[in-house]
Amino acid sequence: MLIRDADKADLPAVLTIHNTNIAESTALWDTAEVDLDDRLTWFADRTAAGMPILIAEIDGEVAGYASYGQWRPKSGFRFTMENSVYVDSRFHRRGVATALLTELITRATDSGRVHAMIAAIETSNAASIVLHERFGFTTVGQLPEVGYKFGRWLDLTLMQRNFPVEP
Repeated sequence: MLIRDADKADLPAVLTIHNTNIAESTALWDTAEVDLDDRLTWFADRTAAGMPILIAEIDGEVAGYASYGQWRPKSGFRFTMENSVYVDSRFHRRGVATALLTELITRATDSGRVHAMIAAIETSNAASIVLHERFGFTTVGQLPEVGYKFGRWLDLTLMQRNFPVEP
Protein backbone atom coordinates (compact mmCIF):
# COMPACT_ATOMS: atom_id res chain seq x y z
CA MET A 1 0.00 0.00 0.00
CA LEU A 2 1.22 3.45 -0.92
CA ILE A 3 -0.03 6.57 0.87
CA ARG A 4 0.59 9.69 -1.21
CA ASP A 5 -0.73 13.14 -1.97
CA ALA A 6 -3.68 13.20 -4.34
CA ASP A 7 -3.52 14.81 -7.75
CA LYS A 8 -6.28 15.73 -10.17
CA ALA A 9 -5.94 12.40 -11.99
CA ASP A 10 -7.17 10.67 -8.81
CA LEU A 11 -10.43 12.60 -8.70
CA PRO A 12 -12.57 10.22 -10.82
CA ALA A 13 -11.75 7.41 -8.36
CA VAL A 14 -12.31 9.75 -5.39
CA LEU A 15 -15.65 10.73 -6.92
CA THR A 16 -16.69 7.08 -7.19
CA ILE A 17 -15.82 6.41 -3.54
CA HIS A 18 -17.54 9.64 -2.47
CA ASN A 19 -20.74 8.95 -4.41
CA THR A 20 -20.88 5.33 -3.25
CA ASN A 21 -20.79 6.58 0.34
CA ILE A 22 -23.60 9.02 -0.44
CA ALA A 23 -25.73 6.34 -2.09
CA GLU A 24 -25.06 3.41 0.23
CA SER A 25 -23.97 4.60 3.66
CA THR A 26 -24.43 7.14 6.39
CA ALA A 27 -20.73 8.04 6.36
CA LEU A 28 -21.74 11.07 4.27
CA TRP A 29 -25.03 12.76 5.01
CA ASP A 30 -25.53 14.18 1.54
CA THR A 31 -28.50 12.65 -0.26
CA ALA A 32 -27.63 13.64 -3.82
CA GLU A 33 -24.52 12.44 -5.62
CA VAL A 34 -22.07 15.03 -6.89
CA ASP A 35 -20.25 15.44 -10.19
CA LEU A 36 -16.59 15.74 -11.08
CA ASP A 37 -16.78 19.54 -11.05
CA ASP A 38 -17.74 19.35 -7.37
CA ARG A 39 -14.66 17.26 -6.57
CA LEU A 40 -12.45 19.56 -8.67
CA THR A 41 -13.66 22.55 -6.65
CA TRP A 42 -13.14 20.63 -3.39
CA PHE A 43 -9.62 19.67 -4.51
CA ALA A 44 -8.75 23.24 -5.51
CA ASP A 45 -10.12 24.69 -2.26
CA ARG A 46 -8.31 22.21 -0.03
CA THR A 47 -4.97 22.45 -1.81
CA ALA A 48 -5.14 26.27 -1.97
CA ALA A 49 -5.68 26.29 1.80
CA GLY A 50 -2.68 23.98 2.31
CA MET A 51 -4.85 21.12 3.53
CA PRO A 52 -3.74 17.59 2.68
CA ILE A 53 -5.68 15.22 0.46
CA LEU A 54 -4.20 11.75 0.73
CA ILE A 55 -4.65 8.70 -1.45
CA ALA A 56 -4.19 5.07 -0.45
CA GLU A 57 -3.11 3.14 -3.52
CA ILE A 58 -3.06 -0.64 -3.77
CA ASP A 59 -1.84 -2.33 -6.96
CA GLY A 60 -2.24 0.93 -8.86
CA GLU A 61 -5.86 1.47 -7.72
CA VAL A 62 -7.20 4.18 -5.43
CA ALA A 63 -8.33 2.22 -2.39
CA GLY A 64 -9.32 5.22 -0.29
CA TYR A 65 -8.76 8.86 0.45
CA ALA A 66 -8.50 11.14 3.45
CA SER A 67 -8.34 14.83 4.12
CA TYR A 68 -8.97 17.47 6.71
CA GLY A 69 -10.40 20.94 6.44
CA GLN A 70 -11.32 23.75 8.77
CA TRP A 71 -14.08 22.71 11.19
CA ARG A 72 -16.11 25.89 10.71
CA PRO A 73 -15.49 28.88 8.43
CA LYS A 74 -14.93 31.45 11.22
CA SER A 75 -11.39 32.69 11.91
CA GLY A 76 -11.62 31.67 15.55
CA PHE A 77 -11.75 28.04 14.38
CA ARG A 78 -8.59 28.31 12.24
CA PHE A 79 -6.72 25.77 14.43
CA THR A 80 -9.58 23.23 14.46
CA MET A 81 -9.91 20.75 11.61
CA GLU A 82 -12.41 18.03 10.76
CA ASN A 83 -11.03 14.84 9.27
CA SER A 84 -12.57 12.62 6.61
CA VAL A 85 -11.49 9.07 5.75
CA TYR A 86 -13.25 7.00 3.08
CA VAL A 87 -12.33 3.56 1.77
CA ASP A 88 -13.57 1.77 -1.34
CA SER A 89 -15.61 -1.22 -0.12
CA ARG A 90 -13.41 -3.59 -2.16
CA PHE A 91 -10.54 -2.69 0.17
CA HIS A 92 -12.30 -2.80 3.55
CA ARG A 93 -10.53 -4.57 6.42
CA ARG A 94 -7.10 -4.25 4.81
CA GLY A 95 -5.71 -1.46 6.99
CA VAL A 96 -6.45 1.31 4.49
CA ALA A 97 -8.28 3.59 6.94
CA THR A 98 -5.57 3.04 9.56
CA ALA A 99 -2.81 3.93 7.09
CA LEU A 100 -4.65 7.03 5.89
CA LEU A 101 -5.45 8.29 9.39
CA THR A 102 -1.85 7.64 10.50
CA GLU A 103 -0.52 9.89 7.73
CA LEU A 104 -3.27 12.48 8.21
CA ILE A 105 -2.34 12.82 11.89
CA THR A 106 1.35 13.06 10.97
CA ARG A 107 0.53 15.87 8.53
CA ALA A 108 -1.57 17.67 11.15
CA THR A 109 1.19 17.38 13.75
CA ASP A 110 3.90 18.50 11.34
CA SER A 111 1.88 21.45 10.06
CA GLY A 112 1.97 23.30 13.37
CA ARG A 113 -1.45 24.66 12.38
CA VAL A 114 -3.76 22.07 13.89
CA HIS A 115 -4.61 22.20 17.58
CA ALA A 116 -7.85 20.19 17.54
CA MET A 117 -9.02 17.55 15.10
CA ILE A 118 -12.69 16.66 15.07
CA ALA A 119 -14.28 13.47 13.76
CA ALA A 120 -18.04 13.75 13.21
CA ILE A 121 -19.28 10.17 12.94
CA GLU A 122 -22.76 8.73 12.55
CA THR A 123 -23.25 7.07 15.92
CA SER A 124 -23.93 3.55 14.61
CA ASN A 125 -20.62 3.53 12.66
CA ALA A 126 -18.79 1.51 15.31
CA ALA A 127 -15.81 0.77 13.04
CA SER A 128 -15.04 4.45 12.56
CA ILE A 129 -15.48 5.20 16.25
CA VAL A 130 -13.10 2.37 17.21
CA LEU A 131 -10.59 3.53 14.57
CA HIS A 132 -10.56 7.03 15.98
CA GLU A 133 -10.31 5.79 19.57
CA ARG A 134 -7.17 3.84 18.59
CA PHE A 135 -5.65 7.17 17.52
CA GLY A 136 -6.41 8.94 20.79
CA PHE A 137 -9.70 10.58 19.86
CA THR A 138 -12.25 10.79 22.66
CA THR A 139 -15.99 11.26 22.45
CA VAL A 140 -16.81 14.84 23.40
CA GLY A 141 -20.46 14.91 22.48
CA GLN A 142 -23.41 13.18 20.92
CA LEU A 143 -26.13 14.96 19.01
CA PRO A 144 -29.33 12.93 18.73
CA GLU A 145 -31.43 13.04 15.57
CA VAL A 146 -29.57 15.88 13.84
CA GLY A 147 -29.56 14.24 10.40
CA TYR A 148 -32.06 12.44 8.23
CA LYS A 149 -31.24 9.90 5.54
CA PHE A 150 -32.64 6.61 4.28
CA GLY A 151 -35.96 7.31 5.99
CA ARG A 152 -34.56 7.57 9.49
CA TRP A 153 -33.09 10.06 11.92
CA LEU A 154 -29.33 9.93 12.42
CA ASP A 155 -27.35 10.65 15.58
CA LEU A 156 -23.91 12.25 15.42
CA THR A 157 -20.97 11.39 17.65
CA LEU A 158 -18.29 14.07 17.92
CA MET A 159 -14.78 12.90 18.73
CA GLN A 160 -11.72 15.07 19.28
CA ARG A 161 -7.97 14.82 19.54
CA ASN A 162 -5.76 17.77 20.42
CA PHE A 163 -2.22 18.53 19.29
CA PRO A 164 0.29 20.92 20.88
CA VAL A 165 0.33 24.14 18.85
CA GLU A 166 1.57 27.65 19.51
CA PRO A 167 -0.82 30.15 17.84
